[in-house]
Amino acid sequence: MIILSEDFQRFMDRAGRIIERALAESVDIYTDYSGSSGEDAIDEKSHQRISLNRTFYDERWSRNRCVTSLDWSPQYPELLLASYNNNEDAPNDPDGVALIWNTKFKKTTPEYIFHCQSAIMSATFARFHPNLILGGTYSGQIVLWDNRVQKRTPIQRTPLSASAHTHPVYCMRVVGTQNAHNLISISTDGRLCSWSLDMLSQPQETLELHRMQSKPVAVTCLDFPHSDVNNFVVGSEEGAAYSACRHGAKAGIVDTYEAHQGPITGISVNAVQGGIDFSHLFLTSSIDWTIKLWSLKDNKPIYSFEDNSDYVLDVAWSPSHPALFAAVDGGGRLDLWNLNQDTEVPAASLTVEGNPALNRVSWTPSGLHVTVGDNQGKIWVYDIAENFAHPRHDEWNKFLYTIQELRNNQIGEELEKLNLSVSNTPLSSMSSLTSVPSLR
Repeated sequence: MIILSEDFQRFMDRAGRIIERALAESVDIYTDYSGSSGEDAIDEKSHQRISLNRTFYDERWSRNRCVTSLDWSPQYPELLLASYNNNEDAPNDPDGVALIWNTKFKKTTPEYIFHCQSAIMSATFARFHPNLILGGTYSGQIVLWDNRVQKRTPIQRTPLSASAHTHPVYCMRVVGTQNAHNLISISTDGRLCSWSLDMLSQPQETLELHRMQSKPVAVTCLDFPHSDVNNFVVGSEEGAAYSACRHGAKAGIVDTYEAHQGPITGISVNAVQGGIDFSHLFLTSSIDWTIKLWSLKDNKPIYSFEDNSDYVLDVAWSPSHPALFAAVDGGGRLDLWNLNQDTEVPAASLTVEGNPALNRVSWTPSGLHVTVGDNQGKIWVYDIAENFAHPRHDEWNKFLYTIQELRNNQIGEELEKLNLSVSNTPLSSMSSLTSVPSLR
């Protein structure tokens, strides 16, 4: 029968989406373009740095599921991919769900629905392959969906074997160029795998990330500097961050950055392109209620942000402004920090209705919108005022000065601590040090 054919089902699926978009639009045919009635409201809105644009929530597929990752399509900027873990109240439903939402239209249902039998801990659009979506699961499998195929389950998946992942995969990234790219995945046992999207039966390369005494690094988050395929940073369950590289004589862990008193929940490298390179700067967030600013050139944090009073669950640099970043916490708070304005308090802040734990934060590539996902399956899209989101021409030089000031303050504090420790040392200890015989 025609209605059972794949071509007919594909046509109905596509036509249904188009009709749903049209029905969801609410156009005011009485709009007055003279500007006389709405000027006050527009002026008032322009002074708001953060304003709610819309929310995404699906009673069937996202209810009671924690949002585990957010990713924007590199080909279609209106498409948002969100992954979700299991719903404990629905044991018969698939444990893992990935939904693609369309921010261009007012439709309230997902554009695409995908699922699998293990909770999805991370998901990403496959750069250079606009129809493919990748998911990292709690079981350790990498799964691949294709939106051209009339099925919601994966069309490919990696094996659960010792040659691949057997622990949860919390972070993945497609790196490289159109003609030479790979999927990089890391599991919580410290194993990094490099995959070709054409062959998920076995990884092309594997690398074990070990810290001192050969203990594996329990990786919780990952980020690559802009256009870099070799060097990366990771956060871990033990509260340390690490810089590492995939290839070369020192493949594996390069440096350790220890300061957090709890697991690191998010990590973000400054990727803004401008006259001054800040790609050595990165941020970490942690359940110890702090955010820390680091440089790859120094094992001690440049600065610690301690304005939160709850777990800080994610952090992300703006893609367009060198000194701007967003952070979310377990009390439902979204903060925007502009380090060129203030390092003590956020430049803008709001608390989401209902105070849900905000688990993930993501910027649109334009830097004009921030998206947050909570622990109940809801996504909030916020507009950021242009005069706040877009940098002025002098922001790079100002940020360079800000970083230098923070470094100077850090050095001053260390010298002060050193002076205090020396002044508190008993004279008897000092004299005993001077009386130690020479070893020569």
